[in-house]
Amino acid sequence: MKASDLLVNCLENEGVEYIFGIIGSEVINLADSLSKSEKIQYIPVRHEQGAAFMADVYGRLSGKPGVCLATLGPGATNLLTGISSANLDHSPVVAITGQKGLDVQHKNAHQYVDIVKVFEPAAKWSVQIKDAGTIPEIIRQSFRTSVSEKPGAVVIELPENIGKANSTTKPFPISPLPISVPAGEPLREAGRLLHQCKKPFIILGNGVIRQNAVKEVQTFIERLGCPAANSFMAKGVLPKEHPQNYYTFGFKEKDYLLRGIEESDLLVVIGFDLIEDLPSKWNSKQVPVLHIDPLPAEVDEGYPVAGELVGNLKETLRLILEEEVFPKPWQPGGELKKRIEDAYFISENGPKPANLTIENILHVIEKLSSEQTVVISDVGSHKVAVARTFQPKQAKQLVISNGLASMGISIPGAIGAKLAAPEKTVIVLTGDGGALMNFAELETAKRLGLTFIIILLNDSMLKLEVETMNKTFGGSFGVTFSNPDFVELAESFGIKGIRARHIAEFEEVLTRAVKDSNEIFLIDAIMQVKG
Repeated sequence: MKASDLLVNCLENEGVEYIFGIIGSEVINLADSLSKSEKIQYIPVRHEQGAAFMADVYGRLSGKPGVCLATLGPGATNLLTGISSANLDHSPVVAITGQKGLDVQHKNAHQYVDIVKVFEPAAKWSVQIKDAGTIPEIIRQSFRTSVSEKPGAVVIELPENIGKANSTTKPFPISPLPISVPAGEPLREAGRLLHQCKKPFIILGNGVIRQNAVKEVQTFIERLGCPAANSFMAKGVLPKEHPQNYYTFGFKEKDYLLRGIEESDLLVVIGFDLIEDLPSKWNSKQVPVLHIDPLPAEVDEGYPVAGELVGNLKETLRLILEEEVFPKPWQPGGELKKRIEDAYFISENGPKPANLTIENILHVIEKLSSEQTVVISDVGSHKVAVARTFQPKQAKQLVISNGLASMGISIPGAIGAKLAAPEKTVIVLTGDGGALMNFAELETAKRLGLTFIIILLNDSMLKLEVETMNKTFGGSFGVTFSNPDFVELAESFGIKGIRARHIAEFEEVLTRAVKDSNEIFLIDAIMQVKG
């Protein structure tokens, strides 16, 4: 059997449904093998970065690795941003790249770059296939590594001469990952800490969603009766109206929640990834921590671990709930919850908003969203507003890149989201800067017959940088630009484009777009820029 046929058989064995990529000469044997697969749909994209972003969002919503493909040299290096983003956001992704044959890699060969070394600091594992017989081992180990805690990206380099070699090996059987749970003294110590504390505060991270432990976490929070807050990527674990929900933390400015953390005497931190926000920024008073996570705590001065429960979150919380957990109801002083709500949310009973601001836009999106809505936020000043203001109905309804925090993820991410959850209404929220980085992937989406809504915040600037530079220097430089006519640009892709200049107009257009799920819909939101 040709080695590339074996590799495709191994991918089929792993349950791969889609591969996003761009084919080059060094991977044509793999392309030929994919053309014969009845189980895998190969999706040609317009840029390798888009392929990696598609695999990222597909992986985080489906829970199984998204797969992307590139050729050698520039094709492979174009994956780097998306692979780094997936790895830092702990999304399971497997990338396959082409490479020059082993017989010429010692030379200064055309387009040769040591891709394994390039990706080593950006992925969980970066490996070259040196022998066709090792393909089943490497593919099985790659997928196992990608989904094991904490999930991330794996890069496999396939030299050209290996892809067309012969092999008699077969795919490896798939065995489930073992589930570990804490026992004995760690559990007893956790129980003592929960019993002795008077003002516990629960911090929720993305691991709660990754490990499908939302129900157990909600039960634990309600049993304990104390305040709880989430990171950017853990929004939706608690419903907006939940009385113990103190919303989101991790902001550089006006992080009101920090007052509640400072009042507490024990932080119960569940599934939090330090990549989102270092503890020194939100635990400056070094409140003791009960660490509950699939992996041991990282050493950090702002993270003083008093107790540690390491294991599968769902099973660990079940063990805690089997013990007697005494209620610890308390509220931070100064009416903190009301203060946060007044600062973050628009009141339904207040005056009807008129201006087209990001906060008013988010209010409309939240009002028109359902349990079947997924919102994908690109990176920019609006991401901070999304983290503060937007409240999804449940977990896995909001996709935010907060590790690498790379602009350009949202439009290709919508493709990954629709393939992972075709029954969902997908809404993309992007600035004009992030949109144009991967706008070409709208052709990919149109070709696939996918449908989603793009809300494009049009202000002809990198607003976050403008605001930061104005605050620091009293002016900005190099962060403004001109834009094309986005409505005409969308229509050139065969996509419906409508412009909105006022919030009432925006709400009318978005309502129509949500009801009409038969096409891709772009709303060019002309943002009001302060002079």
